[in-house]
Amino acid sequence: MDWFEDAKLGIFIHWGIYSVDGISESWSFFNNYINHDNYINQLNGFTAKDYKPKEWAKLIKEAGAKYTVITTKHHDGISMWNTKADKAITTLQDAAAKQDVITPFVKAIQEEGLHTGLYYSLPDWSHPYYDVFTRNRKRYELKGEPTRWDNYVKYYQKQLTELSEQYKPELLWFDGDWEHSAEEWKAKETLNLLRKYNPNIIINSRLNHHGDYDTPEQGIPVTRPDAKFWELCYTMNDSWGYQPFDKKYKSPNMIIRTLVDCISMGGNLLLDIGPKADGTIPEEQLNILKQLGRWTHKHAAAIYGTRAGIPFANYGGKSALSKDGKTLYLYVYEQKPELQLKGLVNHSAIKSISVVGDASAKVSVKTENETVRVDLTKVNFDQDVTVIALNFAEALRWTAPQETEVTLKSVLDNKLTDRALGQIASTLHAGKNIFDNSGLTVDGLDTKLPSSKATNPTVLKWIKDHAEALYEIGKGLPEGHYEGLSALSKDRQTLYLFVEGKPTGPIALKGVKNGVARIRVVGDGSMINHEVFNKLYWSSIPGIIYIQAPAERLDKNMTVIAVLLDAPIQLYREKVGAIENNL
Repeated sequence: MDWFEDAKLGIFIHWGIYSVDGISESWSFFNNYINHDNYINQLNGFTAKDYKPKEWAKLIKEAGAKYTVITTKHHDGISMWNTKADKAITTLQDAAAKQDVITPFVKAIQEEGLHTGLYYSLPDWSHPYYDVFTRNRKRYELKGEPTRWDNYVKYYQKQLTELSEQYKPELLWFDGDWEHSAEEWKAKETLNLLRKYNPNIIINSRLNHHGDYDTPEQGIPVTRPDAKFWELCYTMNDSWGYQPFDKKYKSPNMIIRTLVDCISMGGNLLLDIGPKADGTIPEEQLNILKQLGRWTHKHAAAIYGTRAGIPFANYGGKSALSKDGKTLYLYVYEQKPELQLKGLVNHSAIKSISVVGDASAKVSVKTENETVRVDLTKVNFDQDVTVIALNFAEALRWTAPQETEVTLKSVLDNKLTDRALGQIASTLHAGKNIFDNSGLTVDGLDTKLPSSKATNPTVLKWIKDHAEALYEIGKGLPEGHYEGLSALSKDRQTLYLFVEGKPTGPIALKGVKNGVARIRVVGDGSMINHEVFNKLYWSSIPGIIYIQAPAERLDKNMTVIAVLLDAPIQLYREKVGAIENNL
């Protein structure tokens, strides 16, 4: 698993006859949205006339991917290579393209030095030997026709033999195993077959518990998965294959931060593209790949070969460690003056600090009361995510930080406004409200806080302006749901997000089951927009709430965003495994 764990980024390719009409791959006929005959007629429009596999391979490499996984056969049973298996439908024999499209692509990616991954659907809903046809119709029952089923197993194992012999894949990405048991699939026998050709073959989790790594689909895990190795498979819009009317594309910034999210939890991102029937890639997808490539090439040191980072309690953001544990990478989503690190046992071992990809940047670090402070005031921030590297003389060690006592007086008297407001957010997030019985009122009017000549007037004004988010407020979100500090109203129905500096992209919330009633800027009153991505109608896993914070309404010291929910907050923190149905 060494190369896989180091790779961090792969490109998934869903290409098949479903791109002709731009409809859901396989599921559109399985669910009776279109009948099977009309679905299969798309073979006549699958031309691949502008297919340029060498350009695909270069594009994938330039995006920063280290491996790629292409669909050799989806559930619809259309084989994209020249298979000799019994009764197979192929793009060479049966489609307008009259091409084996897999062979030139695998040759091209191997010439580019990319690792070879092949997607293969265990089910084949078009094959006469397979028992399932559509959601409402089966061809036969296994117990009634065991020989017919045995013939199907021989069919799919012959195809896997062909793929192994012809392409020597390093990774096999199975799908569809939910339709039968491991015994019925003869999964162990299949695994032995693949290992005969490549003892180091990597198998994903969709061979009925015979795989090497987990494959959460669409839903970014809130917390690090239990599996040592895992990979998020993820679309750019809401579709795997090409669908012309699906314009709900995530921005390059969202995709880059999704990659960072995976890296910080020790996983990989397998980002999907869906080419058109002629072999061209949609412009929106090309743009995302190019912007992704800009960021990955600049920050390669903080991506490949890294391991999961340190806990949120030690650094209130995303982080990763080098393989030897001696370099800590801090991913910064906002333009802000300072970063804080707590609980670093051997902070005295810091040798150097730098901005990844910017040798001219000036950044400094100092330690105050066991808190490591990184000065970013002279940093030219990246347009998407800035990365700070701290190099240690030895492997980094950390422990749960011992929080220093924060009092209302110490906050009010702090001449450094940014730090004072950071202390307010931090104490509220932890569940300690220094404003209880302090004289603060819910609207900030008639507030009688214990001020003196030493009081910082900017801090006092900020408190009064943001009183709603401070008055009778409780503990914030647990780690993983938001990349910053937060707090909850007494009725747990309003979530307050503390936003430092100027975000480079939308603010993201993961794992919130509730619907959102409205979102606004505290103390300003402005209603702001949000959009939910990756909420699958057939899955209980919440989508990601992306909140657009307008730059002109950001507080120059610290912004607070109020998210009013439709009920007291409910969080999704369950284990995210493979999502293996699409009914």
